[in-house]
Amino acid sequence: MTEPANARAAIEADCEPEAAALIIALATEYLAASRVRTEAVSSVYDQAALAKRFDEEMPRQGRPLAEVAERIRRDVLPDSNWLYHPRAMGHQVAAPLPAAIWSESLIAALNQSVAVFEMSPVGTTIERRVIRWMCDLVGFGPQSAGTMTTGGTEATFTAFLAARAVAMPGAWENGVGVNPPVLVCSEHAHYAVTRPAGELGLGARNVVSVGSDGFRMSPRALRDALVRVKAEKRVVLAVSATAGSTPTGTFDNLAAIADVCDEFGVWLHVDAAHGGSALLSSTHRPKLKGIERARSIAWDPHKMMLLPLQAGVLLMRDAADLDRAYAQNAPYLFHEREEPDQGTRSFLCSRRADALKVWVALQRYGADGIGAIYDHLCATTAALHDAVRRHANFDAPHAPDCNILCFRWVGDRTRSDAALDEINREARERYNRSGAGWVTTTVLSGRRVLRVTVTNPRTTREDVEAVLNGLAETCERLID
Repeated sequence: MTEPANARAAIEADCEPEAAALIIALATEYLAASRVRTEAVSSVYDQAALAKRFDEEMPRQGRPLAEVAERIRRDVLPDSNWLYHPRAMGHQVAAPLPAAIWSESLIAALNQSVAVFEMSPVGTTIERRVIRWMCDLVGFGPQSAGTMTTGGTEATFTAFLAARAVAMPGAWENGVGVNPPVLVCSEHAHYAVTRPAGELGLGARNVVSVGSDGFRMSPRALRDALVRVKAEKRVVLAVSATAGSTPTGTFDNLAAIADVCDEFGVWLHVDAAHGGSALLSSTHRPKLKGIERARSIAWDPHKMMLLPLQAGVLLMRDAADLDRAYAQNAPYLFHEREEPDQGTRSFLCSRRADALKVWVALQRYGADGIGAIYDHLCATTAALHDAVRRHANFDAPHAPDCNILCFRWVGDRTRSDAALDEINREARERYNRSGAGWVTTTVLSGRRVLRVTVTNPRTTREDVEAVLNGLAETCERLID
């Protein structure tokens, strides 16, 4: 058994710069190696092979940190997804800004719980300042407020809790009863929007799905849906619009949707988890026209602001709405203050000071600098769309609104839709296993498509064209 004195000695040794350098070196080695386009983007091993690598008993005795670092270098880094590789174009997870990466170690070292001011005086202050900056970007007034979240899922859940407090003031104590309100959203809404129906006791059957036009929620279909709900004498919890949908990156017409919501007097929530960062771009900001009319907004800086996971925010036009979301009695923790503690506005109690990395990123790169990166990612995706349109064997069902594009290999167009579905599905898997690049897939209008998300500032026009050509070659090999 390790003696306590030995463990304490190890802790003190690991506080030294030399110890930290062992781990930081791993990160910088990865960032350097991932510039090389011939390196593999992802692992070629399946789950069973990777599980075997780590099939071991729990260590009872400690080892030198240098040995642990070497194990990470050998067994962890090579088969992780290299999001900083220029041809990693898979899910909506960023290649994070380096200054924010390094701030993570400071967040962990300070280990502040931003639940109450006395537990994190500077962290709380910075979170409030970051939230104020974001509310100002949206166009909310001084009565607005917000909170850091783990992401869009928590932000949307909290927004709907606040909406429930307005629609059903006694729901916290009494539940939603036998006639719960309905939640209205687009047919392309993220599951983070529909999941709260189950979490809040509304029931999934009380989600009203609104049809789309060009992958955007149809304001006319929304109005028709609200007319039906009103005729049924049902209460609407909220209407959720989308700014940067997950399947296609499409932005709903927020101003038109806000007009409909105002007509019926219903709560408008905007899921801007992906697209909220367009507010930093003078080029793309117009896509968010009308967002200032929302009552609540979910926005994930860990997406298009390129922050490390996790960093989400919920913004409320009226702070009173946010304060009604949660009701708790914890006199050992929460005290009357001029400014409410952030923990009273959050699903979490133990809350990381994630606002610090947002603050550091803005200090280092500036809002305009991050906006310019947003523009680059969107322009690179537009270049891919141009390449798809020029390629005889591909079709694109939509033009990109941001950094997401779906496209489909169609070959000579003689094969059935079902056959093309299988070719596109298998081509994606084979191409990703090759390590040459990394893309995802989804289903649009009932058909399997390939999907790219450009979230790496290193990715260029040449990279997206290389990935497209690699996918084409993979498809051709499948039909030989």
